[in-house]
Amino acid sequence: MTLLFACIFVPDFSVEAAVRAEPEIRALRQKPVAVLDGSPPLQTVMGLNDRARALGVELGMTKLQAEVCPAMVLRKRSVAQEGAAHAAMLDCANAFSPRAESTASDTVIVDVAGLEHLFGPAAKIARELARHVADVGMEANVAIASNPDCAMHAARGFAGVTVIPPRKEAERLGELPVDVLRPPVHLLETLDRWGVRNLRGLAALPPLAVSERLGQSGLRLQRLARGEEQRTLVPAAEHFRFEESIELEDAVELLEPLSFLLNRLIEQVCARLNARALATNELRLTLELEGHEDVQLHGSTKRIANERPLHERVLKLPVPMQNAKTFLKLLQLDLQQVPPGAPVKRVTLAAEPVRPKVAQEGLFAVASPEPERLELTLARLRNVVGDATGARVGSPQLLDTHRPDAFRMVHFMPPPRGEGAPLMHCAAMPLLAARRIFRPAIPAQVRLREGIPSAVIFREKNAQVVTASGPWRTCGDWWRVEAWSRDEWELTLECDQQVALYRVFRDVKTNHWFVDASYD
Repeated sequence: MTLLFACIFVPDFSVEAAVRAEPEIRALRQKPVAVLDGSPPLQTVMGLNDRARALGVELGMTKLQAEVCPAMVLRKRSVAQEGAAHAAMLDCANAFSPRAESTASDTVIVDVAGLEHLFGPAAKIARELARHVADVGMEANVAIASNPDCAMHAARGFAGVTVIPPRKEAERLGELPVDVLRPPVHLLETLDRWGVRNLRGLAALPPLAVSERLGQSGLRLQRLARGEEQRTLVPAAEHFRFEESIELEDAVELLEPLSFLLNRLIEQVCARLNARALATNELRLTLELEGHEDVQLHGSTKRIANERPLHERVLKLPVPMQNAKTFLKLLQLDLQQVPPGAPVKRVTLAAEPVRPKVAQEGLFAVASPEPERLELTLARLRNVVGDATGARVGSPQLLDTHRPDAFRMVHFMPPPRGEGAPLMHCAAMPLLAARRIFRPAIPAQVRLREGIPSAVIFREKNAQVVTASGPWRTCGDWWRVEAWSRDEWELTLECDQQVALYRVFRDVKTNHWFVDASYD
C-alpha cells in the first residue's frame, strides 16, 4: 500500500483562532487584523493577516503603532481560543483517520493511506479536509504527499489544496523559499550568503560539501528540500474536550447580542462533535461577568477590576443530541428565566460528548414527539410558569415513603424507543379507574352516623353517602414536626341525582375533614 499523508496548515493561526468565534467572521477576514500579546501598556503585535501586512504592520509593533493604520482591527490573544482551534483541527483530522499527529499549534498531519476507497482520489480527500476545517471556522491549506514532512512543507508553502505525486517531491517543492523549512537562524544566514534562496538551489548542492560545511543539520535540510526525509508519524493522544470560548472587548448586557455569540459557539461545538461522530447530553455555559470595586488612591476614588463573578448554567438533555438550533433555543429560554446579574465579558460553552443513540423504529410502537421538540416545549413551559429549579415541570418520581402524595419532580426522560410497554388488544385490556387527586385537598364537613360518614358538604354541595368503605389508618414520620396521621374513607356520594366515588380523609391531629380525590 502506497504511503500517503495529508497536512492541515492554518496560516496566521493566532488571527484565525481569535476571530473564528465571532459572528462577523466573514467581514473580519476582509479587514486588517492584528493579535496583541502582553499586558497593557506593553502589548505588542504577535500575529497578523495579509491585509495588515499590506498596511505596513509588523510583528513586535506596539499597540499604539498598530492603531495608527486605518481600519485596523485589534484583538487580544487568548490561549484558550488557540487551544480550542487546535483541538478543532485534530477533530477534523480524526474524521478521516485515527492516526493524526499534533505537529505544531497551526499544523496537523494525518495518515490517509488506503482512504481512496472511502473518499475518492487524493485531491478529493484534500478538498474534504479543507471543507471540514472551514466548518469549524478556519481557512486552511491542505497538502498530500508520500511523506509527512513533504506534505507539511507543501501546505506551508502553497495556498489552497496541493497534491504531490510520488517521485515528484523535489520538483514541486523546488520553487518554495528556504525559510519554509524553518531552519535555525545561523543556517538560514549561511545559505543566504551562499545565494541559496529556494529549495531547488539547496537540493542541487553536493551532499558531501553540505556535510562538511553545515554538518548533519545541513544534510537533513537538504533531504527535506528534496522531499526524501522519512519518519514515523506520532499520533496525538485522544482528546475529547469540546469547549469553545470568546472574550469580549466590550461587555454585553442584552440577551439578543449574547445570542449571536452563543450561536457561533454552538455551531463550532456541533461541527466538532459531528467530525468525531459524537453527540452530547449535557451543555455547560459559563459567563464571566463584569465586576468592579472602588478604591481610594491619593484622596480620589478610582474603579479597578476585581475577580469576575461567574454565571453558570447546566442543561441536561434527555437523549444525546446534535442540533445547533435546538441548543440555541434552550439556552435562550434558560437565560430569559435566569438572566446573568451583570454585563458579560467572556462566554464559555462546553459539551459532554457521548455516543449518538441509535434505535430502530418499531412498526407497532406508539407515536411520540421528537426529543428535540419535546425538550423545547418543556423549556417553554418552565419559562412560562417561572420554574427555574425544575420543581414544577417534569416527571413525578415517587419518594421512598408511605406519606400520601409524596413525590418530587425530575427532568422528563422519555422511555427509550423500542423499550415501551407492548400494546394489548382492546378486548384484552382490563378496565381501570382513574383517580384525580385534588391539590390542595378540598376542605369538607362530614356528618357521622354511628362513626360512619352519612353526608359530606364540600364546594357548597350537600352530598349523601350511598356506600362507605373504611376507615384505613395511615401514619408516619413521628420523629418529625410535620408528622402525619389520617383516616381514609372511600365514599360513594349522591348529589343532584348523580353518583360519584370519592376518597375522603380525616386529619387525626386537627380533626379536620378533606376530600382528597375522585374516581372516573
